Amino acid sequence: MEEKKRRGLGAIKYVLLVIVLLVLGNSLIVCQENEYKLIRQFGKVQRVISVAGLSMKIPFIQSVDTIPKEILMYDLPASDVITSDKKSMIVDSYVLWRVTDPLKFTQTLSGSIYNAENRINAVVYNATKNTVSNMTQDEVIKSRDGKMTVTISDTEEEVESNDLVLEEKETVIEIKSLTEEIMESLGDVAEQYGIAILTVEVKKLDLPDDNKQAVYSRMISERENIAAQYTAEGASQAQMIQNTTDKEVSIMLSEAKAQAEQIVAEGEAEYMRILSDAYADESRSDFYSFVRSLDAAKESLKGSNEKTLILPSNSPIARIFAGN
Repeated sequence: MEEKKRRGLGAIKYVLLVIVLLVLGNSLIVCQENEYKLIRQFGKVQRVISVAGLSMKIPFIQSVDTIPKEILMYDLPASDVITSDKKSMIVDSYVLWRVTDPLKFTQTLSGSIYNAENRINAVVYNATKNTVSNMTQDEVIKSRDGKMTVTISDTEEEVESNDLVLEEKETVIEIKSLTEEIMESLGDVAEQYGIAILTVEVKKLDLPDDNKQAVYSRMISERENIAAQYTAEGASQAQMIQNTTDKEVSIMLSEAKAQAEQIVAEGEAEYMRILSDAYADESRSDFYSFVRSLDAAKESLKGSNEKTLILPSNSPIARIFAGN
C-alpha cells in the first residue's frame, strides 16, 4: 500500500511540475532587440513592450503579437508617370521604412506588413506622380543624382590692350534630388499609420520603348547644337587671338622700322659730322682729296686697259699727281 501511495504522490508531483512549467512558459515573454511585443487581453492591446528583455503576462488569458522593429525594405513595382511637358517615363524605386508606433500600426493596419506595404505603395506612387508631373523631363533627368555640372563663360576686359578674353569655368550646381522632391511631397502622411518612410530611392529611370528613339534623336540634335555653339565660340576666340597677334606684330614691325630709320639717320648725321670735321681742317682736306683721287684712279684702272691711265692736264687728279 505504501508503495502505491508513493507512486501516486510521485505522479501527482510530476503532473504539478508539468503544469507549473506550462504556466511559467506561457507567462514569460522574451522581447528581442529588433521587435516590439504587443500584449493582448481578449483581443484588446493592454501594453506594448519595446525594450529587449524578459517580461511577464497572465497565462492563457493574455496573448502576444510580434511587430518588427528593424528597418524594412519594400520594392515598389515599376510605374508610368507623366512629366509637365507631357513626356512619359518609367520609375522603378524602393522604400526603406520602419514601424515607429506599434499601437497605431496595429490599430490602423492590423499590424500587417502586407497592409503596410500596400499603403506605402499608394502614397509613394501618388507622391512620385505629383513630383514628376511638376517637372520637365530634362529636370527629372538632371535631378537624378542631385547635382549637375554647368560650363559658364566669363568675359573679362583688359583695359590696356582693349582685348576681350573669354574664360570657361565648370561649376557644379547642387540641386534637389528626385528623392528629396518625393520625400517633401510625402510629408508626414505615413505617421498616421504608425510608420516612418525613411527614404525613397529611384533604382531605374527609363523611357517607354516607343519614346526612346524620338528622345534619343532629340538628344543627339541638342548635343550637335551645343557642339556647333562651342565650335563657333572657339572660332571666334581663335579669330580674336589671331587679330590680337597680328596687331602686336604690326606694332612691333613699325617700332622696329622706326628704330632702324632713327639709327640710319643718326649714322648719316655722324657721317656728315665726320666729313665736316675733315673739311674744316685744310691739311685734312688735302689728304682726304688725295685719298679720294687715288681711289678714283684705282677704280679707273679696272677693265681691259689696266696699266694705262689717261688724264687731261687740267683734271683734279692730274693736278694732284703733278703737285699743283
